[in-house]
Amino acid sequence: MNKSKFASPDNTGLLANRYQLIELIGKGGMGEVFLAKDIVLGGTPVAVKFLSQTVSTPKMKQNFIHEVLMSAALSQKSLHIVRAHDYGVSEAGKPFYVMEYLNGKSLKDLIPVPLPDFLNLARQICLGLQCAHQGINVEGKIYPLVHRDIKPANILVISDPILKQLVKILDFGIAKFLKSASNVSTNIAFHGTLPYSSPEQLEGGELDDRSDIYSLGVMMFEMLTGAKPWQPETDLFGAWYKAHHFEAPKTIADVNPQLQLPPQLNDLIMACLAKTPSDRPQNIAAILQVLNSVDKSITLNYPATPTPQSTPKTPVLSGLSPAIEKKCREMTWPKNKPIQEIVFPQLLETTPKSITTICMMLEQKEIHKRAVCQVHNQFIWIISPHPMLLWVTVLYTPELGFKWLPCYLNMQNTQNHQLVSALADHERYPVVCFTLEAPHKCANVLSSYIDFNRRQMLKVWVEQSKNLPPSSKAHLSKNLLKEQYKQMQSQMLQQIAGTPQAQTC
Repeated sequence: MNKSKFASPDNTGLLANRYQLIELIGKGGMGEVFLAKDIVLGGTPVAVKFLSQTVSTPKMKQNFIHEVLMSAALSQKSLHIVRAHDYGVSEAGKPFYVMEYLNGKSLKDLIPVPLPDFLNLARQICLGLQCAHQGINVEGKIYPLVHRDIKPANILVISDPILKQLVKILDFGIAKFLKSASNVSTNIAFHGTLPYSSPEQLEGGELDDRSDIYSLGVMMFEMLTGAKPWQPETDLFGAWYKAHHFEAPKTIADVNPQLQLPPQLNDLIMACLAKTPSDRPQNIAAILQVLNSVDKSITLNYPATPTPQSTPKTPVLSGLSPAIEKKCREMTWPKNKPIQEIVFPQLLETTPKSITTICMMLEQKEIHKRAVCQVHNQFIWIISPHPMLLWVTVLYTPELGFKWLPCYLNMQNTQNHQLVSALADHERYPVVCFTLEAPHKCANVLSSYIDFNRRQMLKVWVEQSKNLPPSSKAHLSKNLLKEQYKQMQSQMLQQIAGTPQAQTC
């Protein structure tokens, strides 16, 4: 991450000789968000957030840098936290940071949501929070992160080919910085959003995970009912202080009698709203356990969309151009690769641009059975302690189930820079299937679609990896990615099966 300077967010000039501001796309209590283009990365769209608080002392600037760096490190650990790329302070003292631009909707615009969607979204929100609460390792010391401003406006929901709806949590660490800055400049102890703030947050004291759990409870109540658990006569601090400290929340049944919730879920939400932290669930893991249990219990009440009857097992077009597909079918199995069921990426020289392929070897009968299948992909990027990218391709058929094709790419390797750059240049990449039986020729070519946002992220990750200092801890990053891979597999298993509308090869 590189420091940047910009004169003012009031015009649409060039920020840090890199970001061309386009238009104001969001405004709230924490600041303003601009859509911008990253000129260095060929016009890649990014979001630039200018915070409302002016930085007037070196200490405040140091606090801002600390929080945004912690947030950036956290975003590399969780798929459900928006990624921060860059930061700086303007000449007028306005701190800002640069994020990935995601074309989605705020959760506040989707409320209320049906129970199946609620469980999907709530689980992802919890996974992001759990990652933050477990903390960031800095020089051997773990620093847990509390969000301090969990609310629907800070949850972005984007369309995703695997999860259907992918959650991204915004503004990690920013509420803490703004509170600290407000204390220095105005002696105001509170900074948050009143309807979602825990009783202890309103006191201005130190907060732990359970404060976020209280805010999560308010938000889950609202996600299901469309209303908040309290409705004070005014929106002033005193009225909300009284509500959070002394007034019992409404019940879900009172707000929406038609909503038939499993008692286990109802009890969970009301427990999150307990006035005393010790009376709430003590960690996100406890909440996830209940959500997963409820999800299993309602499967019969909310069945997945029926799978179409007897899909013919005949090959379909891969979606690749005829020239690229022809080139793939002419590929031969590399002599330096063993004859066994393995998977690896390979750059294929094509005109006008090279294309990255996934090569795999399977028994011929399995290749035939997977001739018509769903093909999905996912990417997980980690910077610290070593830049590494996990690229996962998944083949799914109801008959054979899932075939997982993971590739771990060391992003200090210049050849992998070329592979990922070429991957980002095309909407689709080929999955070339070679037979395990001699003569080990290409028996089929599938393809997987990469949406625009993911391709832009791949470009950003390549550029980031080029500017990072040398590291010799690839094995540590690979171990971290393996843990995230297990989590991702669980999510994909739940989402892909029973979604016949998903992309086919």
